[in-house]
Amino acid sequence: MQRATSLERRVDAWAHRLLLGAPANGIRAGLIEVTVFVLKQAWACIFGAALLVVIVAARLWYPDDAALARNDALTITAVLIQIAMLAFRLESGRELWVIVLFHITGTVMELFKTDVGSWAYAADGILRIGGVPLFSGFMYAAVGSYMVRVYRLFDLGFTRYPRRWMTAILAGAIYLNFFAHHWWWDARWVLLAGVVLLWLPTVMHARVWRRTIRLPLLAVFAGVAVFIYLAENIGTWAGAWAYPDQAEGWQPVSLSKLSSWFLLMIISVVLVAWVYPPRVPASLLRESADGMSGIRAVPGARTGAG
Repeated sequence: MQRATSLERRVDAWAHRLLLGAPANGIRAGLIEVTVFVLKQAWACIFGAALLVVIVAARLWYPDDAALARNDALTITAVLIQIAMLAFRLESGRELWVIVLFHITGTVMELFKTDVGSWAYAADGILRIGGVPLFSGFMYAAVGSYMVRVYRLFDLGFTRYPRRWMTAILAGAIYLNFFAHHWWWDARWVLLAGVVLLWLPTVMHARVWRRTIRLPLLAVFAGVAVFIYLAENIGTWAGAWAYPDQAEGWQPVSLSKLSSWFLLMIISVVLVAWVYPPRVPASLLRESADGMSGIRAVPGARTGAG
């Protein structure tokens, strides 16, 4: 497990001892792989899951007449969750910088979006900037936490990954469009086409336990966007924020938000890629090295076409 924290190394060693002697083939082997996959995903989501549980709990049980405003309580709890993530070695200091960047990027967008009326928060509490309670930035930080954690938990590798400078330009254009479309043409469909053009050939290699699964990266982006969309429905139901069409009563978030979350995923991926540069899977590098060794071992073999 690359760049694992000290706690994760201990958990990984314990899991390997537990699974020592487990079958390598058959139904039981497949069930073990599925179980490990689910547990790794749950471990990667721990920040976001904890924050979502707190938001729902505040909706169900936080007293309306409490001296501390609910939004302020959510902000303080989110800070404590982040401190716990570091104290219990669930995140590294290096990853914290990425998460802080997610936090800042998200808060800037929140300030703009609430100002133009895209969504709104309850007007209570003092831990806020304008109409944006400070806990909102932690929701973006939760996405960042998931991204950096899933990268190392699954030892991710990529084939045919686009050049990072090209992805950075596209991510910048996507972020700009989140603002500019309010007074100019909405370029999201052009940007989505750009995403498909860049990442369509890319395949993600994720090591579960004994097996490595290979998935088209665009499909992974779409799957995570759906997952975030579902979490957003829970968050709005819990009253953490509301869209204009939810002002008279809660209803499911518009499916159009899926495209927004998909594009936000691209920004997330690009930010993480500057901390964990996309790499070719180690297994493919070994195969390539073995192939080159075989060529060199054959007398008279040529590597060129000439």
